[in-house]
Amino acid sequence: MEHLKYPIGYCNESWQSKSKETLIRCIQDFPGRVEAIVNQRSHADLRKTYRPGGWTAAQVVHHCADSHMQAYARMKLAMTEDNPTIKAYYEDRWAQLPDANDTELKPSLQLLAGLHSRWVRLFNSLGETDWGKTFFHPESNRSYDMKSMAAQYAWHGEHHLAHLHLALNH
Repeated sequence: MEHLKYPIGYCNESWQSKSKETLIRCIQDFPGRVEAIVNQRSHADLRKTYRPGGWTAAQVVHHCADSHMQAYARMKLAMTEDNPTIKAYYEDRWAQLPDANDTELKPSLQLLAGLHSRWVRLFNSLGETDWGKTFFHPESNRSYDMKSMAAQYAWHGEHHLAHLHLALNH
């Protein structure tokens, strides 16, 4: 079951060691890659899960929009405050809300496209000292800098693209 939960493995040192440019490119390309996978899929297809008890393909797409909005806001907080403590959220509960169970993906796909465009622009504007700015995550009880965040969300995108492939191509 672990291989279905984490089909590309965990966000580990190999992701942290990737170049900033590679990580930003992953983040930049993510919305188009999601759209290519889910484009023209039926409502029945979008209700398929990637593993028993896992989210549906539609929930995965909506989760990515939710999660990446959170990450973008956290980055902006880190850029404008001194190591702010961010608020954690219950992604599993968010995935159960009616908007996250809808198979109409257009709003989340549009959100991802616009959000990632701005997010990439912000990443590309960072000077060397900006990459060291941090936020504090209370769940993990540690601070994350912008490079760690880029690695985490480049991985996060690939992680959920793999889930979409599993749900829609089996």
